[in-house]
Amino acid sequence: MHVRCNNYENHKEDRPNVLFILIDDQRNDVISAAGHPIVKTPTVDKLANNGVMFSNAFVTSPICAASRASIFTGLYESKHNYTFGKEALKREFITSSYPYLLKRSGYTTGFTGKFGVKLEMHDSMLMEMFDFFKPSAKSTPYFGLLADGSKRHSSEIRGDDAVDFINNQTSDKPFCLSISFNSVHAVDANTSPGNEGHYPYPKIVSDMYALVEMPKPKLSDPGIYESHPDFLKNSLNRERYFWRWDTEEKYQINMRAYLRMISGYDNVINRVLTALKEKDLDKNTVIIFAADNGYYMGNRGFAGKWTHYDESLRVPLIIFDPRLSTKGAVNTSQKIVLNIDITPTILDIAGVSIPEIYQGRSLLPILNNEKIEPWRERFLIEHRMEHDKIPKYVGIHEERYVYANYFQQNPAYEYLHDLKKDPNQLINLKNDPHYLSILEKMRRKCESLENHLKNN
Repeated sequence: MHVRCNNYENHKEDRPNVLFILIDDQRNDVISAAGHPIVKTPTVDKLANNGVMFSNAFVTSPICAASRASIFTGLYESKHNYTFGKEALKREFITSSYPYLLKRSGYTTGFTGKFGVKLEMHDSMLMEMFDFFKPSAKSTPYFGLLADGSKRHSSEIRGDDAVDFINNQTSDKPFCLSISFNSVHAVDANTSPGNEGHYPYPKIVSDMYALVEMPKPKLSDPGIYESHPDFLKNSLNRERYFWRWDTEEKYQINMRAYLRMISGYDNVINRVLTALKEKDLDKNTVIIFAADNGYYMGNRGFAGKWTHYDESLRVPLIIFDPRLSTKGAVNTSQKIVLNIDITPTILDIAGVSIPEIYQGRSLLPILNNEKIEPWRERFLIEHRMEHDKIPKYVGIHEERYVYANYFQQNPAYEYLHDLKKDPNQLINLKNDPHYLSILEKMRRKCESLENHLKNN
């Protein structure tokens, strides 16, 4: 259902611009506004302090391709059926994506960075979605070769493109610009860290964190890794752990480089926001900041994402609307929100009707500090990519309980976590007789929700 918020109805005559910033591979707690003790993210912190930060934001599929398709379409992976190795995203879903609908409604639409989704009728659909499209080159994920022969970091190229786009906008026509950073994704092919680690950073931040001793990863006790079944102990999560985190030297190098990349894109965002202000567009531009999935940084003896644990699923999500007063407002929301909520929120901001097919919900009532009942109490978690070292699963995540079924194992392997008693998800209660009724309920809920999402 499309719900219009009163505060936004008052601004219908001058539709706001939207700046959507998407980060790659960053967990919710690795920004200083969320309490990280080391990383410096002053620009993102300012957005959080003046907007709304969602402390319970999750993705439904913790992998780049599926999550990005969900963000474009407002749909679960079960519905859009796109991830790595699958056929292109179908046109019927593309034509309900936020850039397609915004462009048709009169917005100038722009995109720069990592696109990550193969489209049916790819080139023609891109023309229908975007007026300005500058994807990052796959062959040079971090240092691109410029016309003069010099090299420039991918984050800074994204900033160049964004500033170029903004400088060509006026207040006469609204725009939506999506900046999709390659940061903070590792260079997967690089198994030798060198001085920059697997996270090449812009030169401007090269001196940051040099003298800071990086603390051990959370949940680093070897027994936590050993408690896993063999299919997770031998998964790609473990294989890449040995690329990046398994020695103290590599851990220190890679963590410093990872945080430098974060501070590097934060610096670029500041440059983009400065360009908005110089064009006098800042007071009518809503900014959304999010990530495509969480990330292991040695936690549990793992690297990557892909699993049912919260390290994989939790992401930062911040929305700043300069037109709304934050005086007396609660700037942190505890409600469960998802990556599939971003799309309906963008459309609602723009005054565009939300398609009935969407499975996400607009977050504008939360931004307006309205009392909302009922709100989401659970969501499906799923990972369906074909990969011999990334096990598939489907599950359900509630405020208290998390259930996951790794259904391709023989026999199927289930997890049940009680987040109230075990917030770190260290104990699998699947075989605990005291939780038998809860396990059965979670199984039924998962099956029911999965079937509903596929068929509606």
